[in-house]
Amino acid sequence: MTAVGTEQLKVGAVVITMGNRPAELRALLDSVAGQEGEPVDVVVVGNGAPLPDLPSGVRGVELPENLGIPGGRNVGIEAFGAGGSEVDVLLFLDDDGRLPDSGTAQTVREAFAADPELGIVSFRIADPESGATQRRHVPRLRASDPLRSSRVTTFLGGANAVRTRVFQEVGGLPDSFFYAHEETDLAWRALDAGWQIDYRSDLVLHHPTTAPSRHAVYHRMVARNRVWLARRNLPLPLIPVYLSVWLLLTLLRRPSWQAWKAWLGGFTEGWRTPCGPRRPMRWRTVWRLTRLGRPPVI
Repeated sequence: MTAVGTEQLKVGAVVITMGNRPAELRALLDSVAGQEGEPVDVVVVGNGAPLPDLPSGVRGVELPENLGIPGGRNVGIEAFGAGGSEVDVLLFLDDDGRLPDSGTAQTVREAFAADPELGIVSFRIADPESGATQRRHVPRLRASDPLRSSRVTTFLGGANAVRTRVFQEVGGLPDSFFYAHEETDLAWRALDAGWQIDYRSDLVLHHPTTAPSRHAVYHRMVARNRVWLARRNLPLPLIPVYLSVWLLLTLLRRPSWQAWKAWLGGFTEGWRTPCGPRRPMRWRTVWRLTRLGRPPVI
């Protein structure tokens, strides 16, 4: 891998929307249009919903049905050519987020140009009012200091940048996941292929503080996809260890009966249904994840 000059890196952006936040979407698109340097080409995917009027130069793709978060983002990737080949880096941004810093895209270019092994960058998500970052939005176990940047083993789906060569080498996001853990699935495949992932606290997306459980399908899909994630990516001896740890952690969080019932249903579904192609990571990748502070058993 050789370094590429900052001025040569072409950056695009993919935004998926359900059409229910036109004002927030417009604010996000305006923040992308205001980025310094070469203009960022944007594709907005209407995930089973008609698109509102889009600014000039923004491409729209309307899907007849909701393909889920990974499916919608994969459509956006392919809008930039096979595996996003028309650009070097793709930003993935939530439709109710906003880039407060006009230098974000240029900082992304500089990061990827400086490190040819860098495959994915995870942004810091901050509440626009308080500036606080939720613990769950720091993609590492030691999440007490969201202002500390570091190498990590996964990334945030709605606030990140991915070198498109990653998609071309390891494939896109797992469509069948629909919602939850699709980022970790891609991250593990990228790490196994030798790419690096960084969490950058200086790259910020403003996004209102929310709870993931606001989605009705949250508990079922989190459990189902956790099983699929293990079945697809882990060496056989680690699968029962990883899933046993997560079963115990879920119990320790003392979920409500309704949430626990949904979680168990999803856990069972994960074993009974096809998980997609299995490509277990190499043991040296397991060791690499461990050295980065997140062994693939938790």
